[in-house]
This record gives sequence, structure tokens and C-alpha cells, in this order.
Amino acid sequence: MKVYGFGTTSAEEKLEAVQFERNEPGEGEVKIKVTHCGICHSDLHQARNDWGNTQYPCVPGHEVVGVVTSVGPKVKKYKEGDVVGVGCMVDSCLDCEYCDNGNEQYCSGPRSATLTYNGPKKPDGTNPYGGYSTEMVVREEFVLSVPESMDPASAGPIMCAGITVYAPMKHWNLKKGQTLGVVGIGGLGHMAIEIGKVLGAKVVAFTRSEQKRDEILKMGADEVIISTDEEQMKKAAASLDMMINTIPVPHDIAPYLELMKANSTLVVVGNIVSFPEFSPGPMVFNRISLVGSLIGGIAETQEVLDLCAKHKITPHIKTVGVGDVNDVFDTLAAGNDGNFRHVIDMETLRKHQNVVDDSAKSIEDPVRAKELAGQD
Repeated sequence: MKVYGFGTTSAEEKLEAVQFERNEPGEGEVKIKVTHCGICHSDLHQARNDWGNTQYPCVPGHEVVGVVTSVGPKVKKYKEGDVVGVGCMVDSCLDCEYCDNGNEQYCSGPRSATLTYNGPKKPDGTNPYGGYSTEMVVREEFVLSVPESMDPASAGPIMCAGITVYAPMKHWNLKKGQTLGVVGIGGLGHMAIEIGKVLGAKVVAFTRSEQKRDEILKMGADEVIISTDEEQMKKAAASLDMMINTIPVPHDIAPYLELMKANSTLVVVGNIVSFPEFSPGPMVFNRISLVGSLIGGIAETQEVLDLCAKHKITPHIKTVGVGDVNDVFDTLAAGNDGNFRHVIDMETLRKHQNVVDDSAKSIEDPVRAKELAGQD
């Protein structure tokens, strides 16, 4: 079937309307009409090849919400008309120790987990395209139920930003009454504040901007500390049981280690590039764990969706049209993303001029193109 999307064929090009082919749903697969897709900071990094691993053509998007339009044979959980979501994964081996334990994101099978876009490549070698598109076809095991009480436009960010901060809180056992620090109050950070409060923690937010203080307190933070103020940082020394560090770029982590209590845990969920050299002394003398975490499994993602619905946790979103995506990318690159998540109203893609007049650029994964041409 022909599908329209918004993507790019190189790091230097802006995203534009594209068209490509998806297979109709096969056994165990669900076809989804995409209604909304959140814009994650990683979409920017991937489209611009900031991590040096992008597979082009690239159609980003892993905060996907839509409506089931049809299902393949043997699908049991979903039916036409269901409101569903797709997060950061669309496949895994489902047969290794990690998949068996609900940690599909760490799949150790032959191809590891298949991310919603950019791979690793699917078993047939093709490059998966993401949620900046009109339709998706996904294995039933990787489709999530959006609670009836939840605004579909708000559900997408929970399946990325929400699970990214919830999974480490659960794994490292954030307890009621403990003090949670949140660094970087953007798309991930504001969700960490809200979820941390629901789990019963005292939440301390760290920001460079005094102007954000009142807004962050409205999110539910118990305290706001200006990270560039040496006196405020000194007073906060050795006060945190856990920290969720969402800063997505290389930065000095040493000042944050000073904030941690003995036997505490500092979780890195944003920066996957590098940290400047720092002294491990505070870690050694206080048995501080410096750890990393990557999203969460499918069951955990459903869990955080249901948790947010139960406690009426709603991500702060700003709905945009598909024609605004490049401007949003520029905003993210400049670090001016605000305390919310941008969400694309995918109906704007269907109405996009390039789609309406059928002149959207045709793209095709090289592997699929060879198959269609009958080549080896």
C-alpha cells in the first residue's frame, strides 16, 4: 500500500513530504491510521546523523498514536476502531532471556530489538520507517492500548519520554519519601517530575534558568535549584537518593555527583555521546552508582500509560502541523525546546499540498528496491 510520510534522504536536507510502500498487515500484525506523533529530540539527532548511524531514507517518529483500521490473521488483542500507540520498538526476537523477562529493548537475539525507525534493520533487511507517516503496520506484541480517559494527542510522549524516566525509577526502586533530583526540565524532565511525585518522592528540579522557576513549581516540583548558582548547589550537596539526568548533550557531570547521598543512584537517560573527564572520587567514597537506562519494555510502557491515566498525568504538549517540523528541529537544536513536547497532528500530513497533488518524493529502501526488481 502507498503511504505518505515526512522524511529526509540525507543529513543536509530538510524533512519533506515523501511517499513509499508498506506491506498490508500479515499474520499477527495490526494496521494503524496514524493520528498523532510526538517529536523527540532523538528524531533531530537521527535525521541529521548526529550519532553517525543513520540509515537513509529516514522517516522519524516513535511516539505514535492512531486508530486500528484492520488486523491480520490471529490477532487477538486489537480490533478495528481501537485507539492504540506504538513506542520505540516494533519487533524483537521474543525468545531470549531479556525478551522473556519483559525487557525487549535489550533483546540479545540475532538482530536485537528493531527500533520503530532507523533499525536495526528488520529481518528481511529493509529499513523501518517511523511515525511521521499516514499509516503503520506493527506486530501485535508491540502495539499498546491507549486508555479511554487519555487524550490521544498526549499519549505519544508517554511511550518515549514517560517510559524513559519511569523505567529507571522502577528498576532502581525509587521509594516513597526519598528525594529525587531531575536535571534538564524539557520533554523528559517534566515527565520525570510528574511521575516522581506520583510515586511519592520529594522532587527537586535543577535548571539554569531562574525564569523557569514558577513554571516548574506548577509542574509539581517541591523545590527548584538554579544549577549555575554555586551557593544553591553547595546547599544541595549530598541530598539526593536518585537523580534522573535528561540532558541530551555532553556536559560536565561532576557537579551532579556532589549532590548525591551515599548509596544513591545517578541515572543518565539523555546523553549517549560522552562526558568530559571527571574524578571518580565522590563515587568511590560514597558508593554512588552512575548508571544508564534505555526506554523500557512493552509491559512497562503499558504500565506507565495506565499509571498516567489513573493519576491524570498529562504531558505538556504543543500541537503542530507537519509543515512546522523543520522549525521545531531548529528550535530543538538551539536548546529552546521549552517545557513541553511538540506533537504532530498527522491530519496535516494528509492535507499537505505535496501529498494532495501526489508530487511527494518517492523513496525506497535499497534492499526493498532490489527485491522488487528481482535482483539478488
